Amino acid sequence: MSVIEFEPVNRQSTAEMIADRLRTAIMHGTVAPGTQLVEAELATQFDVSRGPVREAMQRLVSEGLLHSVRHRGIFVIELSLDDVVDIYRARTAIEGGALDLILDGRREIAYAALDTSVADMQACAARGDATGVTEADHAFHQALVTSADSPRLVRAARTLLIETRMCLGALQTTYTDLGEQVREHIDLREAIAAGPPDHVRELLAGHMRDAVERLRQQARDGEE
Repeated sequence: MSVIEFEPVNRQSTAEMIADRLRTAIMHGTVAPGTQLVEAELATQFDVSRGPVREAMQRLVSEGLLHSVRHRGIFVIELSLDDVVDIYRARTAIEGGALDLILDGRREIAYAALDTSVADMQACAARGDATGVTEADHAFHQALVTSADSPRLVRAARTLLIETRMCLGALQTTYTDLGEQVREHIDLREAIAAGPPDHVRELLAGHMRDAVERLRQQARDGEE
């Protein structure tokens, strides 16, 4: 019987690796909103042919992180306040759906999965590391969705979390008190463990509403 040889399934393609690097750069603002990405320049920087770069950029276009302008090129998206509100509206739906699955028999799994990010948030807050708190915050929400065991929710949440990080810009966080940011996540994790379902859902929804208001205030402050 003939044997078909396949590449190892855990080996990323060149296009996937480039897409990952571009996502990270966009998320952290290394590549700023509105920046034009030029295929030939990126191919030179990554030391690859233009094909994988083109494929990576098209992936990010399909994810909504880049957009194509006819006869001009491909650009990193720019987010308005209306976009911010819509991002959190979508996150509330996605994470709320994940929470419903968690509350239906996956509480212990979620509680354990959220431990690392909460511990990281506490450690970063203790040393005044706002960037670290923000990264742990995002890891918390990613772990929350992952705990629901729904690949489609995970895929949908990934782009939304990148867009959320973009919303913060150079500020890293909208919280003046990092301890408050940590406490909100500790409270949500503890409620997930044993709290009444309606209370857990309200904690998550309230957390999202509060985030929108903080970003709105940030926008108002920037206009003054």
